Amino acid sequence: MSPAADARPRVLVVGAGGREHAIVRALGRSAARPELLCAPGNPGIEQEARLLAIAVDDIGGLADAAEQEGCDLVVIGPEVPLVAGLADELTRRGIAAFGPSAAAARLEGSKEFAKEVMQAAGVPTARWSVVDDVASGMAAIERYPIVLKFDGLAAGKGVVIAADAAQAQAALEDFLVARRFGAGRVVVEDCLVGEELSLLALCDGVRAVAMAPAQDYKRIFDGDEGPNTGGMGSYSPVPGIDADKMAELSALVHQPIVDLMRERGTPFHGVLYAGIMLTAEGPWVLEYNVRFGDPETQAVLPRLRSDAYELLSAATRPGGLAGTELDFDDGWAVTLVLAGAGYPAAPQTGDVISGLDEAARDGAEVTHAGTARRESDGAIVTAGGRVLNVTALGPTAAVARDAAYAAAHRIDFAGRQLRGDIALRAVERASA
Repeated sequence: MSPAADARPRVLVVGAGGREHAIVRALGRSAARPELLCAPGNPGIEQEARLLAIAVDDIGGLADAAEQEGCDLVVIGPEVPLVAGLADELTRRGIAAFGPSAAAARLEGSKEFAKEVMQAAGVPTARWSVVDDVASGMAAIERYPIVLKFDGLAAGKGVVIAADAAQAQAALEDFLVARRFGAGRVVVEDCLVGEELSLLALCDGVRAVAMAPAQDYKRIFDGDEGPNTGGMGSYSPVPGIDADKMAELSALVHQPIVDLMRERGTPFHGVLYAGIMLTAEGPWVLEYNVRFGDPETQAVLPRLRSDAYELLSAATRPGGLAGTELDFDDGWAVTLVLAGAGYPAAPQTGDVISGLDEAARDGAEVTHAGTARRESDGAIVTAGGRVLNVTALGPTAAVARDAAYAAAHRIDFAGRQLRGDIALRAVERASA
């Protein structure tokens, strides 16, 4: 049945992870009761949307499917199809796309481009330079620790904080000689000290409307030890970031970028994610992403009271968010990431997952990130580094945190990795 016949909008969500599962779930709460599709999706999303077996980098296939299915809106989750121009192709075909054009997506696709834009827009960011060989990289370093960033996409793993020359040399050789993430240059920037904050904003090409703040945990082990990952957990809101502070931050880090991109003829539509370091000298931007963060989305969207379908649709239209004020639940959300054995270096896959139903019965939201259904018996098995997300809501950080861990501990698979300190700092601050 066509969308016109049943008066329900049809929405395609592109992606296969926990972020996309959270987006599908938020759209499912809309008063518009959209018919939901997801490409390629995962076993968890399959319970809430019709899956299409199309890879996220198949730009033509995704656009064809959106056209053939009569989609009213396509929500693009991952960065890869955005950088590859999926939003451009959909727009060319007259299909509303929530996500920036390839030109605007360079804010995430190139660290060097993002730094240049920040500088031009007057957004505070660390001092930086760009190098394309190891010798130049070592010569550019004046003090340690130093931050080394691969210029292109690296799935959240292209940043190294080198404590000394040996670590810097190894990272530069990994990026520039071994080409771990492919061909590309390296941004060398001063290491900022402070507390990190993730602040996402919905953008309509003209204005930025900030969402609830969140904090995430990049390192694999408790105490922020070990290598960087795509994120091991998050929570929202953030102590000390009230509505006034959030508006102040967004005016500093989001709106100048939206203004500059519009002036350059590449208006930004979608989500602009600012990774911010709150230093003693004030807020500084570490990086921009051009899509919903993962796992921040899993903590932010469950708190959203505003209609997700109406918001994302409005953001596709120039100025469509005029007068919009977002409404979030007053409570807390804590999201835990359950990762597979060997993650992040060499994730083990194919391990049977147990306890999913038990965790959901506790009232937690379980979103699938890296799972698959085994053909032989239909069992849900691990299929990626970050396997599942468990999110719990509560009136306080402590209640939400306890509920999230209680549910997460009901889920098991071989070699499961779970940090034990997610949101602990928020709980400690509340009790101080």
